[in-house]
Amino acid sequence: MDWMDKLLYPLQWVVAWILAIFHEIFTAIGMSADNGWTWALSIAGLTVVIRALLIPLFVYQIKSQRKMQLLQPQIQRLQAKYKGKKDQYSRQAMAEEQMNLFRDNKTSPWASCLPLLVQMPIFFSLFRVIHNMPNVADGSVGAIGGFTRTLAQQAESSSVFGISLSATFSDPGIGVKFLTGILIVIMASTMFITQKQMMAKNMSESAMANPMMQSQKMLLYVMPLVFGIGGIYFPLGVLIYWLVSNTWTMAQQHTVIRNMPAPGSKAEKEMLERKARKGKNVQQPEIKSGSTDAASDDSKPSGQRQQPVSKNRKKNKKR
Repeated sequence: MDWMDKLLYPLQWVVAWILAIFHEIFTAIGMSADNGWTWALSIAGLTVVIRALLIPLFVYQIKSQRKMQLLQPQIQRLQAKYKGKKDQYSRQAMAEEQMNLFRDNKTSPWASCLPLLVQMPIFFSLFRVIHNMPNVADGSVGAIGGFTRTLAQQAESSSVFGISLSATFSDPGIGVKFLTGILIVIMASTMFITQKQMMAKNMSESAMANPMMQSQKMLLYVMPLVFGIGGIYFPLGVLIYWLVSNTWTMAQQHTVIRNMPAPGSKAEKEMLERKARKGKNVQQPEIKSGSTDAASDDSKPSGQRQQPVSKNRKKNKKR
């Protein structure tokens, strides 16, 4: 067992048990224990369980993204306030005001990365379980959770279209390269379409004009490329997991964009039109103003209470 297996062993243990449980369920309803589709469905079941557990984190992500959209005018005023000021004090002051704005509204620009960051250890744990599957099957490595030697032997002898679950694109054979290559292309394409849909329909014009969006636009092309190249080394079982996960993401995002669009986005306009046809109103979330607004908006009342003025004093002032 190498250092990665030791580091990820608790997660591998959980992943292996979930796989074993789903395999038991599918064999109980009559599917063959050493059939590749039984294991493919078990991996799909694992994906559904993981993504269902991540729903609260996804809800937090959506709420943070909506608040970030509403904060764009204040962020732009803050950037205009410190425009051209490149000294260390100004940069630090701008960063502090921006962080205070995010903290007051309980949001973060990095919230959109949380579901992916949480999924990565699970993804690598499944990768290691499938990678170690031949070793568990021949007894050179002990059982991983509920993934016993017998189950490993059944999984190792199974195949999908004649391809083993542990096979990768780099393995010899036209069939292996064809099947894994198609899954890699679909995996990268679904990731690109999902991110493109988010930017095209669920972002306001002010958010798209934000300099921070340049990094998001770069990720639009970089992430599918990274996973596309990395997919060459992913076993077929891992590609199945990632394909099901991307499909879940697309469906989940479509539902959110339709029912909870970002303020000022194209999707919000479409939703408002649907609501208007049904005679419904949409309430926007409350956004707390940062410290920069108090200085930039002179129309706001000061903290001092205005004293009442009698009628006689008003007449004297008019005179």
